[in-house]
This record gives sequence, structure tokens and C-alpha cells, in this order.
Amino acid sequence: MHDSRTTEPAIADRVADVSLSAPSVVGRGFMTYERYDVALPRAGEATLHQNRDVLRASRVAAVLPVDLARGQIVLLRQFRLPAHLATGRGDMVEIVAGRVDEGEDALSAASRECVEEIGVTPQRLIELYSVLPTPGFTDEYVTFFLGFVDASKALTRGGLGSESEDTRPFVVSMDEAIAALEHGAVANGLFVSALQWLALHRERLQDYYDRAMPSPAA
Repeated sequence: MHDSRTTEPAIADRVADVSLSAPSVVGRGFMTYERYDVALPRAGEATLHQNRDVLRASRVAAVLPVDLARGQIVLLRQFRLPAHLATGRGDMVEIVAGRVDEGEDALSAASRECVEEIGVTPQRLIELYSVLPTPGFTDEYVTFFLGFVDASKALTRGGLGSESEDTRPFVVSMDEAIAALEHGAVANGLFVSALQWLALHRERLQDYYDRAMPSPAA
């Protein structure tokens, strides 16, 4: 029988035996693009040497804003250049998400991003899970939150002017959102992940509300 107290689960990320060079900066823009020399020892074989590039995107807080009383969620539209180049459909449907600022924790960032992107401060927030959306390319680490909101207060236009951000919030029923997921109508990975969670846990939302923390002041 597997004993989780003394051994790691069979299916789990683990610490790597790896040596890294100091990074060299390939380029700087909104984010920093770095290059590393990587050495991976292999039992009984020669060490594997690789050159690997990383886009340093750091931490992100993502929020699924749910109106429990109305059975609704607040989504938003935002133009994404990479999506436009990849699929020709750059006017994407998304959930609330944004960078965690230096010195800020993810919970505070989640509350702040809700205010900035949809114009609503969550009444309560609860942390759900974290993922690395594209670990072969970037260190972006996304922590998902469930945010309980009053959907009737959502703006029709949001985003920070200082960041040239333009978000267009809109409210839909949970049924509509899950149907969009089932039909493959939305390609944004954070949306897909959050809506899959919602589809699995929808009947337990009241339990999550009862366990959620009051939202930090925005």
C-alpha cells in the first residue's frame, strides 16, 4: 500500500537534479527574456546539456467572479495579439486575471484585478489551485481564486488607462458559460481551466462561500 507519509505520490512534480548557469538577457520589454545553460545528470549516462530560453512572467492571480444568488458569472472581452496571430480570433473571452505586483500577495492582487477589470470588489475570495500554463516557455505561475460578487455592479468598460488596458465585462449564466466550454467556443486557457473547475464543483459553491475569506480592501 502506498504510504503518503514517507514517500511522494507516484504522479507529482518533484525537485529536479539540475545545474544552471547564470542567466543571460536576450531581450527586455514588458517582460524579460533570459537564456540559461542547463546540465541534467542522468544515471548511467552522460550529463545532458541544453540551452533553454525563459520568458520571466512571474506570478498571476486569476479570478472566476461568481454571483451565487443570481447563478451568474462575470466574464470579459479583451484583445490579445498572440491569439490574433495564432487563430485570427484575438477578441478573446476571459476571466479576471493580472500580474501580482512586487510586495503584493496573490489574494490582494485577485481583489485589485477584479476592481480594475470588471469594476466590482469581491465580497469574498477563496484560493482554489495553481498552475504553470506553459512551463516549456515561461515561468508564469497562475493562482486561481473563486470570487463572490454582485454581478449587477459590473461595468460595461474596464481596464487601467495607465496600462493601455481595455476590458469589456459582460454577465452570463453559469449554464451559458459551461455550454461555451463544451462547444470549444473559447480558447483562453485560464477560462477553460476555471470553467472546468466550475462544472465539477458547481453544486458545492455555497460550501465554498461559507469557507471564503472577506476580500482585502482594494
